[in-house]
Amino acid sequence: MLEFKSVKIKKPQEINLILGQSHFIKSVEDIFEVMVNNVPGVKFGLAFVESSGACKVRVEGTDEELKKLAGENALNLGCGHSFIILMRDSYPINVLNAIKSVPEVCNIFCATANTAEVVIAESETGRGIMGVIDGAKPKGLENKEDIAWRKDLLRSFGYKL
Repeated sequence: MLEFKSVKIKKPQEINLILGQSHFIKSVEDIFEVMVNNVPGVKFGLAFVESSGACKVRVEGTDEELKKLAGENALNLGCGHSFIILMRDSYPINVLNAIKSVPEVCNIFCATANTAEVVIAESETGRGIMGVIDGAKPKGLENKEDIAWRKDLLRSFGYKL
C-alpha cells in the first residue's frame, strides 16, 4: 500500500532552506565543509536522514537553534537519504552550486525562504520525497511597478549594480 502525505517544514520566516537527496552518510561532513568554505561565518543547521544501518538523523551545523530545527524537520519528514539545511543571514544562491557538486548529492528539491510543504510517499519499507510546494500560487502577471520592485530588491541584496 502506498500512501501520499504532505509535511510542512517548520521554520521562522526569515530562514532560508535547502532540501535535497544524497546517498551516503559522508554527505553530512561534505555539506558542512561546503557551507563554511563558501560563506565565512555562516549560521546554519544541517540534518541528514540515514536510511540503512542505525537509520539515525545525523545533525551538524554552526548554529545550535538551526541544528535542532533541522533535526526536527528531518525526523518529521523521515525520507531516506534526504537532507535539509536551514540558513540564517545568508542565501542558498551562495552555496547551491557547490552543494550540487558534492559527489554524494543526487538531487535538490528546493531552495527557498518561502513556506514549504513536502509531498511524500510512504510504503511499508519507508518514505520518499515526491516533490515540494514552494510558497503561494501566482496572483497575476507582473506590471511595470512590479518589475521596478523586483529590480530594486535585487539591488538591495547587492546582487545587481
